Amino acid sequence: MDSYGEVLRKRREERSLDIATVVRETAITREYIEALETENSDAFPGEAYLVGFLRNYANYLDISPSVVINLYHNKTLQESPAPRALLAKRRAPFVIPLAVAGGVIAVLLLGVAVWMLYFRASYRDGRNVVLSAPESFRTYTLSDTTFRGRLYRGDQVVVPSSNGDIVLTVRDTLFSLGLETPVGALYIDLAEEMELDVDGDTVPDVIVYVSDISSNDESRGAEVRMLMRRSGVGQATVDLASTETLSEADIKNHVPFVILEDNRAYPFTLNAVFRGSCEFRYRIDNGRSEEFYLSSGQAVTISANNGIRVWMSSSTATILSVLANGRTYTLDAGRARHVLVEDVRWIRTTDGRYQLVVVELD
Repeated sequence: MDSYGEVLRKRREERSLDIATVVRETAITREYIEALETENSDAFPGEAYLVGFLRNYANYLDISPSVVINLYHNKTLQESPAPRALLAKRRAPFVIPLAVAGGVIAVLLLGVAVWMLYFRASYRDGRNVVLSAPESFRTYTLSDTTFRGRLYRGDQVVVPSSNGDIVLTVRDTLFSLGLETPVGALYIDLAEEMELDVDGDTVPDVIVYVSDISSNDESRGAEVRMLMRRSGVGQATVDLASTETLSEADIKNHVPFVILEDNRAYPFTLNAVFRGSCEFRYRIDNGRSEEFYLSSGQAVTISANNGIRVWMSSSTATILSVLANGRTYTLDAGRARHVLVEDVRWIRTTDGRYQLVVVELD
C-alpha cells in the first residue's frame, strides 16, 4: 500500500500540477508541500500543524482526508520504538551503582573545568565574563512596497503617517503574532490576513498576513507580509465628483456586478495573483497609471479610497480578489479573451446607499 506522501504526489502528478501552482492556490508554503510528499514530519512545528496541512492538501487534491491521515498515523505507529521494558537486559546488581557513581564524578569534573575557564577569562579581561551578547531588536519602516520578513519579539515596525510615526512592537510570536499598538494589543493568526487600525481613527492603516509561526518555539519568530494602506490617515470619503463616472453607454452596455452594499464607503484592497505572464496596468482614484510585466507566481496588492481601473493583457492569467469590510471576494476571471479592462469602484445608488461594484469595460 502506498504511503500518504506517495498518495499525495501521485494525485498531484495525475492532475498535471506543479508545486508552484499548488503553493499559489492553497497558500501552503513550498517547504510544507515538499515535506508532506516526502513525509518529512520534522519540517513542521508540531503534529497539529502537520495534520492540518495534510487535511487541506488532501481536500485540494480531492482525496478523502481521513484516508491520508490514517496512512500518516499508521506510519507513525510503525516507526514508534518498542517499549523499553521489552528491550531491557538484566544487569548484575553492582552495575547500576557503579554507573551512578561514574556519572556523578563526570559531572563534578565538568563543573570544575567550567569554573576554571570562567575565572581565567575574567582575570584575563579584567572584568566579569559576558556569556552571551545582549539581544538586539530590529526596527523596520513601512513604505509603499510590501515588507516581507521574519519578526521576533521586541522588533518594531514604524508606520509613517501625516500625524507622526506609529510604532508597532512585536510582543508575541507563539501561536499568534501579537503587536503592541497605540490602541492596544492586536493578534493575527497563522494564514490570516487582517487589516489593522493602529491609531484608533476607524480607518485601516496596515494589512498584515502571517505565513509561518510556531506553536511551541517563540524564538523562531513569525514570517509576515505587511503593506501600508495607501489611503493614508483619516476617514476616507468618496468624492463622486472627482472620480471617473460611467457614461450612459457604459451603464447600458455593461452591467455592474455588486460586490457589497453599505451605508458608507471606505477603503478597499485589490489583490492580483498571476498564474501566467501578463502585462498589468492600474490607476488608483484617478491618479497616474502604473504598468508592470509580471509572470507566474508574482502578486500585486493595491489599495484605494474610491476606485481602481485595471488593464490585463491576459484575463485568464490573473486571479483577482477584493478585500473590503474584513472579507475577501474572489472575482471572475472574465471571458477567455486577450485583453480585459475592469473598474472596481464605489457608486452611490438612488436611495443614498453605496455599492462596491465591478464593471467590465471595452
